[in-house]
Amino acid sequence: MLNFSFENQTRIHFGEGQISAITNEIPRDAKVLVVYGGGSIKNNGVYDQVISALKDHTWFEFSGIEPNPLYDTLMKAQALIKEHDIDYLLAVGGGSVVDGSKFIAAAALYAGDDPWDIVAKQQKVESALPIGVVLTLPATGSETNIGAVVTRDGNKLPFMSSAVRPQFAVLDPAVTLSLSERQISNGVVDAFIHTMEQYLTYSVNAKVQDRFAEGLLQTLIEEGPKALLAESKDDLEVRGNIMWSATMALNGLIGAGVPQDWSTHMIGHELTGTYGIDHARTLSIVLPAVMKVRQQDKHEKLLQYAQRVWHISEGNEEQQIVQAIQLTENFFQSMGMPIRLSDVKLGESDVDVLLEKLELHGMVALGEKQQVTLPVSRQILTTAL
Repeated sequence: MLNFSFENQTRIHFGEGQISAITNEIPRDAKVLVVYGGGSIKNNGVYDQVISALKDHTWFEFSGIEPNPLYDTLMKAQALIKEHDIDYLLAVGGGSVVDGSKFIAAAALYAGDDPWDIVAKQQKVESALPIGVVLTLPATGSETNIGAVVTRDGNKLPFMSSAVRPQFAVLDPAVTLSLSERQISNGVVDAFIHTMEQYLTYSVNAKVQDRFAEGLLQTLIEEGPKALLAESKDDLEVRGNIMWSATMALNGLIGAGVPQDWSTHMIGHELTGTYGIDHARTLSIVLPAVMKVRQQDKHEKLLQYAQRVWHISEGNEEQQIVQAIQLTENFFQSMGMPIRLSDVKLGESDVDVLLEKLELHGMVALGEKQQVTLPVSRQILTTAL
């Protein structure tokens, strides 16, 4: 196991009715900006619960954060923050709303000239407004971690800072019952691939992290399809297990002391930034190709994945790995996700476009050993056709 330092100070309030915990989490004298997306929270009862919890607080609202939050949209919140002397943000939504709120919080206290430098130049975030979260779409794990992704002019770029880790997060599985099938599928697969990015590398004998990761993968394989079935789609236990899995997949625990990949995400970001494809749908396309192209480099962990997660025991090692990759693709398809670029109407000519974007953004040595160079990325994208 590699050396590591682990800390996660986000308080979790899990379960039905826990939105009421906001009342005591946010200081009564705080001036709160409630940040949300397109307004679905006003149709599913979440908005009303939030307002009720904030009845003794001074609060304002900022809406319109889109999937893959846009820099220009997020910067519009700065005027409200200055006008009302906002000193606390409450993100109510999925990963995009939480990511957007993290950037808003960082930009509000940024001492430099251009807040975009936080992302484009990876300028250090020294301080940020405090953030709380009411999660409505389990997927990204952003509700308890230090990362966020922001898009500008087709460039989808990440930043990380401990200053933007949410102070608390409310996880009420009941609020996910209004999600569409596409949102459910995206969330399950996003959490699955977050886990794989930290698990499917090479062994450092981190048995605890491996077992945690394998448990998350098995839970998502078991519970994900149930959330799409008529007879179990309203089962709060199913939704609760999915929600908690998504949070645990990227709160830092399973990634502590192990090498991490993230090449699937970096390549996927270019698909989203260039073509506007849902984040999780880019991942379901890219990951199987990464598994195939890097099969030799990832042999030991792929075999472990085949045997422990999919319980494959017949055939030689190569056959077991091939079967595990096929079962992974089958799982994604069972969730209604694409597994090929052709599934989203992209072809060979698009590969060059994506490679140009990867080079532009400096994504030329990806993966746990920085072996995913541009030629390897080309091979991955070609395999994904």
